[in-house]
Amino acid sequence: MAAAAVATGGKYCFAIDRGGTFTDILCIRPDGTVRTLKLLSVDPRRYSDAPREGIRRILKQETGYDVTPEGLVDTSHIGWVRMGTTVATNALLERKGDPVALVVNEGFRDLLYIGNQARPKIFDLNIRKPANLYKTVVEISCRLVPEQAERCKLEHNWPVLEGTSGAKYLEMQAVDVEAVRKSLQEVRQQGITSVAVVLAHSFACPVHELAVGKIAEELGFTHITLSHQAMPMRRLVARGYTACAEAYLTPHVERYLNSFKSGFDKELAGVDILFMQSDGGLVRMENFRGARAILSGPAGGVVGYAQTGARETDAPLIGFDMGGTSTDVSRYAGTYEHVIESTTAGVTIQAPQLDINTVAAGGGSMLFFRSGLFVVGPESAGAHPGPACYKKGGPLTVTDANLILGRLLPEYFPKIFGPKENEALDFTVTKEKFEQMRAVINEYLRGGGGEKQLTVEDVALGFIRVANEAMCRPIRALTQARGLDTSQHVLACFGGAGGQHACSIARELGINKVLVHKYAGILSAYGMALADVVQETQEPCGLPFTVENAAFFKTRLDALAAQCTTSLQTQGFQKIELEPFLHLRYDGTDCALMCSPAGTTSKADILHASYGDFVATFLQRYRTEFGFVLQNRAIVVDDIRVRGLGKNNTPPEVEVETAATVTPQPTGSTRIYFEQGAFESPIYLTSQLLAGSKVTGPAILIDQLSTILVEPDCVAEVTKYGDLVINIHSGKRTVVDCKLDAIQLSIFSHRFMSIAEQMGRVLQRTSISTNIKERLDFSCALFGPDGGLVSNAPHIPVHLGAMQETVQYQLKVRGDSLRNGDVILSNHPQAGGSHLPDLTVITPVFYREQPKPVFFVASRGHHADIGGITPGSMPPHSTALNQEGAAFKSFLIVEGGVFQEKNIIERLTTPTGAKGATGTRNLPDNLSDLKAQIAANHKGIQLVSELIDSYGLDVVQAYMNYIQQNAEVAVRDMLKEIAQNVLKRNGTTTLEAVEYMDDGSPIKLRVEIDPEKGNALCDFTGSGPEVWGNCNAPRAITLSALIYCLRCMVGHDVPLNQGCLAPIQVIVPKNSILDPSEGAAVVGGNVLTSQRIVDTVLRTFSVCAASCGCMNNITIGDEEWGYYETVAGGAGAGPTWHGADGVHTHMTNTRITDAEIMELRYPIILKRFCLRTDRSGGAGQFHGGEGVERELLFRKPVTLSILTERRTLQPYGLEGGQPAKPGLNLLRKPNGRVISLGGKTCIDVETGDLFMLKTPGGGGYGVPNESADDAKVISQTEKHNLTERGSVFEYRQAQESA
Repeated sequence: MAAAAVATGGKYCFAIDRGGTFTDILCIRPDGTVRTLKLLSVDPRRYSDAPREGIRRILKQETGYDVTPEGLVDTSHIGWVRMGTTVATNALLERKGDPVALVVNEGFRDLLYIGNQARPKIFDLNIRKPANLYKTVVEISCRLVPEQAERCKLEHNWPVLEGTSGAKYLEMQAVDVEAVRKSLQEVRQQGITSVAVVLAHSFACPVHELAVGKIAEELGFTHITLSHQAMPMRRLVARGYTACAEAYLTPHVERYLNSFKSGFDKELAGVDILFMQSDGGLVRMENFRGARAILSGPAGGVVGYAQTGARETDAPLIGFDMGGTSTDVSRYAGTYEHVIESTTAGVTIQAPQLDINTVAAGGGSMLFFRSGLFVVGPESAGAHPGPACYKKGGPLTVTDANLILGRLLPEYFPKIFGPKENEALDFTVTKEKFEQMRAVINEYLRGGGGEKQLTVEDVALGFIRVANEAMCRPIRALTQARGLDTSQHVLACFGGAGGQHACSIARELGINKVLVHKYAGILSAYGMALADVVQETQEPCGLPFTVENAAFFKTRLDALAAQCTTSLQTQGFQKIELEPFLHLRYDGTDCALMCSPAGTTSKADILHASYGDFVATFLQRYRTEFGFVLQNRAIVVDDIRVRGLGKNNTPPEVEVETAATVTPQPTGSTRIYFEQGAFESPIYLTSQLLAGSKVTGPAILIDQLSTILVEPDCVAEVTKYGDLVINIHSGKRTVVDCKLDAIQLSIFSHRFMSIAEQMGRVLQRTSISTNIKERLDFSCALFGPDGGLVSNAPHIPVHLGAMQETVQYQLKVRGDSLRNGDVILSNHPQAGGSHLPDLTVITPVFYREQPKPVFFVASRGHHADIGGITPGSMPPHSTALNQEGAAFKSFLIVEGGVFQEKNIIERLTTPTGAKGATGTRNLPDNLSDLKAQIAANHKGIQLVSELIDSYGLDVVQAYMNYIQQNAEVAVRDMLKEIAQNVLKRNGTTTLEAVEYMDDGSPIKLRVEIDPEKGNALCDFTGSGPEVWGNCNAPRAITLSALIYCLRCMVGHDVPLNQGCLAPIQVIVPKNSILDPSEGAAVVGGNVLTSQRIVDTVLRTFSVCAASCGCMNNITIGDEEWGYYETVAGGAGAGPTWHGADGVHTHMTNTRITDAEIMELRYPIILKRFCLRTDRSGGAGQFHGGEGVERELLFRKPVTLSILTERRTLQPYGLEGGQPAKPGLNLLRKPNGRVISLGGKTCIDVETGDLFMLKTPGGGGYGVPNESADDAKVISQTEKHNLTERGSVFEYRQAQESA
């Protein structure tokens, strides 16, 4: 009691989580006891601000006095308020921040709009890029570039400026103060008061940003965000997003804070008000900033389970926070896991943030039955209208399924539903909707010859099982990405809906313990009470980690620590902890890890003696996450950071009374449905459970804020603090036979995909090259015994279905000769290869005594070099395959379990025989990556074997066939629909189109669709012969492009496997540009012709206008270094959408290298990167997207290689829409001479030459009219319900950008 009184100051203390739907309030009384309250976050008829109303109500009930005579909430009884809020998140999602002026270097007007140029959803033809955070852009003529004294050959007299850590920069152009003043004055006259200044290399040398900031201040801008102050880290685009978010959100946040405190007496003067930041630390209200508030609410939940879970177990924790509109997953293993960069609502924020992964739409996830599959989400019913049972006309959701199964009890819910928000949950309307869905499902099953008819409860349970499996996949990814065993964790469950799923989730993951805190329903709010106040300081560095630099690192850490300490002492903290970090990476890589020291050591240098061994931490983490460390490779310090903690004084939790008997008395019973059947199950109120009480499942536990389901074969025990520990026992697995079960089909779909995903994680961890480890340019896949594709991850378009051809080629040439322990290497176009750098490793899966492979697993990775006539093995001017590197049709790289190192080295290092060709230029990386691919396949074998152990070989292979049949059904349904539409429009179901390459080679397609059966013939007869050059596309590429188009036209997720092509007969003429002869060059076919095949298919089906039709491949380098990029263009318009500007389309989605990274690493200056201004997009009712302009200035002589298309022929428009403008490749010499380089060339450029690239736009759709601009608004503001975030999401986005 005394400790509590000291901690609360004898007053009432409030911890609040203001969420999107509900506001949770936890009040700590002066005696340390707790009371809670939940309110709707928005209820304007009853109150203007939910947190303030909650405080008022509790004060009224506790003290009898709540407001002053002036009507303000009395603060005399308030000790402190700690709060997390979604105000910033909602403003970002809904784009409701303040108007912002963005100030950038000249030429970078659209830099943040283009971003990394990758499209968000790889199969969306209607590409919806996030709306800009800025309202207007001011380009100013000033520029800094890295000095690069040893490599720069430009003649100049530019001043040299010194940045952080002694880095030198050249001032190519100083700030024109008067010009800037004039431009900003015009902005102020528009009423804009918030400005974000984002100038290149200001993270290290901020002189230009400071000058512009001073001018803005003089002109009266009220919110000025300089990017180097928002986050002093390299990468111009990410830092620019962060600065924009700061300028956009902070005024909005400040208005909310002012509104919040205005309703209190004396505006809360004398009350300690703290707000939660995204990093899990509290900050004073006056220092709460927009960009650091994105995860304000969810961060409280992580702190809550981390601080309370650690007292129950020493095992690492997985946080499972399932609410009404989202499901968040995180991990805690003694320290908080932070990421420095994360994307929310399309905006990348550079700032320390807890790694909270939003992986599903929570209880509001909508339920669908599509082509025989049970599908859950990602669409959400949201808070409004919400689930069907909310009585507001909403759809069926996971919440409704739980209600049907008896896992939610309406009588224990508050009556806040219905149009007037005064009714109970509605079981009747939910039952009616499930009856309708049941009828649809049973009709489908009858049509497929199924005997079993499902009940409403069967259907609801099926959706719950599918939802659980869908949530398990990202949890596995989160742990296995770091080389960790998921089953060795404890599941910490919280959120309003988490308790209904925790036991099933844990069991599926092999986890044997679940923790449910007594405040699980409002754990985010309780986390606010437990969190520390955080003060962060950080600065860029860039120096190598050497003994010589140790003293410098110590000096800077000391200085940053002093800043943190001073700030926290000023806030009244005596107990302060400091956490030092160095942001370390291997030289030449992009994978930086934020590392704390391992502990002080006896090493001689002053840094180790004072702070500890940072490198030991780096090496340990690198080895854990990636499986190895790099030898003889320098380590670079990117950033220096100190995190100061002002320790909180929250009173300790009060222990609850111990139960006299272990078995408590239930308050009632209810019927609950499980896989094993229906059980009459007891109901317990958690408020009546005492320490030591045990509840054996099945049972329902009810508290004020959530419902907890204890499943059969599980036991819940109450701890001394009143929390629950649920022990999960294995239970009886439902017996699955070979008969088709629609529910089991959906679960197997996730299982098969999970195998491919986990293989990919192993490959990424154990590979060594930048291409595979960091660019994630690889695919992993599972195949049936006939070589037919079962599952493929990630969905890189150019790999879709292509590996199937490779596996089936091996079966054809090797027959039954394969033995357990054999592994095959292949990359030849005649053997299903795409281009030679894509090496495919194939391993047969043998199971026990089976004489033949029962499955195959394979991994395809892009190797940086495998020989040939140019570094990188992608020569723009190759005319024969042997000029492009080493080729393998069917090479045993492992025979009988023995790695054939000598043979593979000989093949890789022997020149191919072409003039000027060499063997591989990077043998160590080749060998390491091949071994990583073999290891990934081995993981796949393990997972397949475990699946067979669980279900039996006959069942697994039966469901493999069913999954393929399901994809076939989805494509057939689509073809039937297309046939009906085409028949109505054209009077025939025969479709034809022809497209031409720039050299005149035709790509011709004729499609005949059977509208009754959903069959189609796709005949490419009439396409041109193979060409003298490298634009020949292997047959596998043609099939990949076709599968990609089919998936885009289906419009929703379907299993991408061999079933997609089952309804389609594909004819590709031999020795043509689409299936060239054995020795034909193919590198351009992979990156250029593939795009034109897509153009042809989409034109045949009249789906949309042509996109830019080219990957715009640029390679630059000399004998010491090489740089490769692909550049975005315009997207084609469609029947309801405008084409997106400056984005990658169709068969590529690669990210562009950040301007600062490129200029720091290579002797190149980016002079211009923006959208074209010459109306490159085709006009139409819906206009095509704009291409981009990109200008590169060379600081020394280099070789420039260009491999592009659409430089002669325009991307087509459709239905009266106009074609787009083609691209253009120019070179401007220092004397002003301008040369057109054509579409494909390789030239030696000189110092001072400027390469000027204009990429093609996208075609228009429909006859131009005045309504086009209105349609654009509709297209751009369309909302997505689920906003994913976190490292799992970032990883998948990066994979799909390879």
